[in-house]
Amino acid sequence: MSESIRTLTLVHTNDIHSHFEEACRVTGFVKRMREKVPADSLLLLDCGDFLDRARMETEGTEGAANRALLDYMGYDAAAMGNNEGLSYTKEQLAGLFADAPCPVLCANLVDADTGAPPEWMKPYTIVDRAGIRIALLGLTAPYESFYELLGWKTADPLETARRYVPELKRQADLVVILSHLGIRQDELMATSIEGIGLILGAHTHHLLEAPLRFGETVVCAAGKFARHVGVVTIRKELRSGRLTIEGGAGPTDNCPTDPLAEQLVGEYRKRSEAAMSGTVATLREPLELSWEQESPLGTLLAATVRKATGARIGLVNSGQLLRGFPVGAVTRLDLHSACPSPINACRILLSGAHIREALEESLLPEFIGFEFHGFGFRGDRLGTLSVDGIEWTVDETKPPRERVVSAFVGGEPLADEAEYEVGTLDMFTFGIGYLSLKEGRVEKYYLPEFLRDLLVPALRDEAMLRDCRRPRRLRASVQEGSWDGATLRRND
Repeated sequence: MSESIRTLTLVHTNDIHSHFEEACRVTGFVKRMREKVPADSLLLLDCGDFLDRARMETEGTEGAANRALLDYMGYDAAAMGNNEGLSYTKEQLAGLFADAPCPVLCANLVDADTGAPPEWMKPYTIVDRAGIRIALLGLTAPYESFYELLGWKTADPLETARRYVPELKRQADLVVILSHLGIRQDELMATSIEGIGLILGAHTHHLLEAPLRFGETVVCAAGKFARHVGVVTIRKELRSGRLTIEGGAGPTDNCPTDPLAEQLVGEYRKRSEAAMSGTVATLREPLELSWEQESPLGTLLAATVRKATGARIGLVNSGQLLRGFPVGAVTRLDLHSACPSPINACRILLSGAHIREALEESLLPEFIGFEFHGFGFRGDRLGTLSVDGIEWTVDETKPPRERVVSAFVGGEPLADEAEYEVGTLDMFTFGIGYLSLKEGRVEKYYLPEFLRDLLVPALRDEAMLRDCRRPRRLRASVQEGSWDGATLRRND
């Protein structure tokens, strides 16, 4: 190291989402970096969504597998992502992070009961490395309605940054934001708040192979799923105090995995399998699933959400489910593999016209086959709409968006101008999937239970299991419909 220049290497990750295989490659990368860079000149940071309950290892250990890997990798600080904050209760998070060896950072989230952060969470931390004093401030996406149900109070992240940055700038050479806000918010923060030297981004899974620069602020991000890792080099001229920041993100696919990290994850995988092997229900008949058409398991999920929300209608996408269930025991592991998404139910008020529009869309291949990842969805494709509380008739000979020839709610025709209480999924309220469902007015979100949690009592309810085989969607051109080869009468 030059006597006139101090150099700090900052390694950053974000949105790993329990992709343990790739995380083990990042671990190998970090280990090699530690061999090259002195310990007092290296900083390892994560910007949130390190865990994801869609992975069995996370679900079966309540995040302990992720925490163990976080500890093993030797992070210096980690920001709170929405997958951490919204996947677990306050009590579960306290158990997960209470004795964490590195600070968990979030400045715009406090306990609603106390008005202060819990003991295990800090708004910021200041570290000294390579003769450079770094202030790390954590910010997370403020899903106010969701956090409120879990006992948290959120604050506007940009206003929070404006409050903290001037003081942190007085205490440190460089203010670094660990941002779980998304690229647009990062750009707005960089252009509207003075004093921020570096923003490490997350949440929208954006990859910046080369950093963005907005005046004196540098913005970096490493994509998603640990497929890339970010490296930033910070240099300080001792005589002038001037800082220079260079960096980017590179792929990890050629990085050798760390064998001890793989072994660690394997041990937690075995623990998860054992913890999730218990039977939650026993089926007398199989529950078939189709993504393209009405099927018993899809209808059961719609009826489950309708019942849980107390709504007149249940609307869910069949792609929330990845497979059906055969006759016999259904374990927690089976249920998780069939319904892995961390999705919550909600109740909305939606017009009959928008319900009709969603039904029409659910007949179109571009919606049924739509592939995406995010907003809690961890399936393969959107799938058709499964419904409960509606009986509707389809004429497949008509043009697209004109095929719903009748729809009835409680024996009465669906009225376009009327509003109906609909039990559906939180992801639709964010405008993903069936877009007309976003037009509803949210009455209530249901947390902390996920869809798979709601399904447990339904799988034990013989009346619901019988009723889910009754068709809700009928074909206008014939008097009989067909479900997996089984003929069903129109008036069943």
